[in-house]
Amino acid sequence: MRNHFFDAIANGAGGAVTADRLVDLSVFGTNPGALRARLYVPARLAEHPALVVVLHGCTQTAAGYDHGSGWSRLADRHGFVLLYPEQDRANNANLCFNWFEPCDIVRGNGEALSIHQMIEAVVVAHGIDRDRIFITGLSAGGAMASVMLATYPETFAGGAIIAGLPYGCATNVQHAFGAMRSGGRTRPNALAELIRRASDHDGPWPKVSVWHGSGDATVNPDNSDAIVEQWLPLHGVSGRPHVTDVVNGYPHRAWHNASGRIVVEAYSITGMGHGIPLNTNGADSVGVKGPYMLDMAISSSQRITEFWGLTSDTITQSDAVERAQHTGPAIPSTDVALRGAQARRLYPEPKPASGINVRRIIDDALRSGGLLK
Repeated sequence: MRNHFFDAIANGAGGAVTADRLVDLSVFGTNPGALRARLYVPARLAEHPALVVVLHGCTQTAAGYDHGSGWSRLADRHGFVLLYPEQDRANNANLCFNWFEPCDIVRGNGEALSIHQMIEAVVVAHGIDRDRIFITGLSAGGAMASVMLATYPETFAGGAIIAGLPYGCATNVQHAFGAMRSGGRTRPNALAELIRRASDHDGPWPKVSVWHGSGDATVNPDNSDAIVEQWLPLHGVSGRPHVTDVVNGYPHRAWHNASGRIVVEAYSITGMGHGIPLNTNGADSVGVKGPYMLDMAISSSQRITEFWGLTSDTITQSDAVERAQHTGPAIPSTDVALRGAQARRLYPEPKPASGINVRRIIDDALRSGGLLK
């Protein structure tokens, strides 16, 4: 069953890799999840560069996913830094991030902590603007992006989940199968409670972009709605979307918060199976068609970059004001030569939420929603 599960989710290397554009980040902390860290820094950086964390799917590599998705080409255009956590076969034979293992999906532990340590090291080494850190992933990587947004919400200004699943929908392989097949939907408030209890953070919350193919036979498209329902209550939003339109021929929905800022959006790529939607034709195209890299005449990578505001060198005024209300003064940029262990000493890990018990969190949330006695 375990091998079947791993084979089912996001197979493929994302296209043949003609060149590996990434370099290794060799030192970034204790690395309890035993992950590899890979990095792309464009030749020309923005003055206050953003950081995008990208999580590959099962059987994929960081270089293969970068080649297919086109993220490093977008980094060249807009001057942001890319961090690619990469799974090791010693942790998972099929290179899946362990988004359903209790020891890897809580704050201060396992793979989640390793990814956070990588982020901290890159922030210090490259003078990253802490108001512009984002994360995205495909399939198992999308589910792991959900984990990071839930367990370290103060770190991220936004996230994008492609063919993924909501946080807390599985704590073992059997649960993972069920969530993949059924869509992992409970009542919205119960879903949101899983995130509220994953840390002691009380806002502001990252804005989220959700992408899913309507013909996905590997991860039920209902998971897209479940992710939306998980995040809307956190932003104080409910009900129908404020925007319902068609983008490049595909249904798009968006929800505004009280300030009129889009905080959650969702794309349904009609007829698409399991994978990431790309536009690989035309002068401004990015990405390369291949297994699970699907040419659908819409570039999720480009659209996500625009949604996060990375096509300019500054965050929007409304984003800056909202985040400043909940955070202290900005941490000054540090000499670019400062790396690894020094970064860890300057910026120690945020304390884990006390007394975390993933199974209890999920059970309590379901009880509060009337779904478990």
